[in-house]
Amino acid sequence: MLIAVLVYEFVLIVGLGLWLQRSRDKNAKDGFSLAGRSLSLPAVAVTLALSVLGTAHILGVFEMAWFLGAAAVWFSLAHVILLVLVCLGTGVWVRRIGVATVPELLQRCYGLETRLLVSCVMSGVLFGILTVEAQGIGIIFASLTDWSIQEGVIVGGILGILYVIFAGMKEIGLVNLVNAVIMYVGLILATIFVALRLPNSDFSSVQSFYEADEQVHMLSIFGNSQIMLTFILGTIVAVVFSQGVNQMLLQPAMAAKSDKTIKKALWIAAPVNGLFGVFAMVLGLTAKSIPEFSAIGPKGAATSMLVGYLPNWLGALLLASFLAAILSTFAILALAVSTILTHDIYRSLFRPEAKEKEMTRMIRIVIVVIAGIAIGVASFLPPILAAMNWLFAWLVPVFWILVFGLFWRCSQPVAIATLLITWILNSLWSFTELPASLGLAQLPNAYLTVASALVCIFIGNLIVKGTPGYLRKTNPPIEESN
Repeated sequence: MLIAVLVYEFVLIVGLGLWLQRSRDKNAKDGFSLAGRSLSLPAVAVTLALSVLGTAHILGVFEMAWFLGAAAVWFSLAHVILLVLVCLGTGVWVRRIGVATVPELLQRCYGLETRLLVSCVMSGVLFGILTVEAQGIGIIFASLTDWSIQEGVIVGGILGILYVIFAGMKEIGLVNLVNAVIMYVGLILATIFVALRLPNSDFSSVQSFYEADEQVHMLSIFGNSQIMLTFILGTIVAVVFSQGVNQMLLQPAMAAKSDKTIKKALWIAAPVNGLFGVFAMVLGLTAKSIPEFSAIGPKGAATSMLVGYLPNWLGALLLASFLAAILSTFAILALAVSTILTHDIYRSLFRPEAKEKEMTRMIRIVIVVIAGIAIGVASFLPPILAAMNWLFAWLVPVFWILVFGLFWRCSQPVAIATLLITWILNSLWSFTELPASLGLAQLPNAYLTVASALVCIFIGNLIVKGTPGYLRKTNPPIEESN
């Protein structure tokens, strides 16, 4: 199984990558980071879906189903809502305006200082998510072999670098198209084969397990009242109001042929992303109900069940597709961090005259360095969804200052104050006893950051006189839609 998975990934990634590297126009503007802004509808749609369909959607939902039951599917459903926002809102804005990074758009609204501040923090957030994706790669390899998760992270991280290093965004888009088909064929077949291995050849034994253990709420996607108020609503708020301005997700939109391409992509991206969480949730619940796999624990039970229950060919196919989905997210994260650091820091501050060839070389160097560091950090194995939701909370104020800066009023002091106050509160909420002392220990960070950002920016803009929002200005610089 290991040989089959490695051969599939290596041939697909390296083969397509080398072919695209030879065929691409090396002098096209943003040719490596944004595919020359020529990405087709299928590539945009699938890349949008797979960019946020990684470790958290697969292994994170497996793990969280262990504790929350069917409600874990809301991590996936929240991303469907997110894709609606991106394909009809933020993704269209960034493509139509023609920026290469989210911080660049913030500079147009507020100024260079805001751009640099958000560049640094967004890079850190993306790096944190990158370490979680690296952990997921290690878990997949650990399920296939007697390797440790840490050893799997190293091998998978090398594959993740190859996923993007040859041709950048265009390589990610084309490899994603192939992997999406393989992933869904494998996932559907795997769910059927697992059901056939259970008593009565269906999932009735899984239902009986939770009912006998007096955990009926584990079978409901709405869980109980506590799960609804904390995990479900908190996840929706965190995902929508942070990922909606995340460079990782908006970079495929920036690379699209036109804003119309992004709008059409919604009808492919949303189902591809959303349905995956349903299958992952079912498999996670099933693994916990089987004693031999339950003994393994939440991080490895579901993947071990798939290896143990499926025919070798199907197990290899499914785990290869899981690995491919995680590698896709790993690759777009590495590219997004590198794009921000090269465009917003390197070019903006040090080399404004840098040509395309120089920028491509710098992006490749940063990809290798950032991915290498993430591989090392991933060895600490933080809880996947808990880590993701905490990281998401950092980008919530960025979403709101962007919306207000485009449509209402721009004031750089207000924007910077909003960011700093919200980030400080987010840190205090995570690393001090403040939530417990207020009797709000279960309140998600996202609730706090949304409330803080809105209060700060509303009051600040009422007190401080700024300029009209970027899109309210007379003839703001906007590209023509193709």
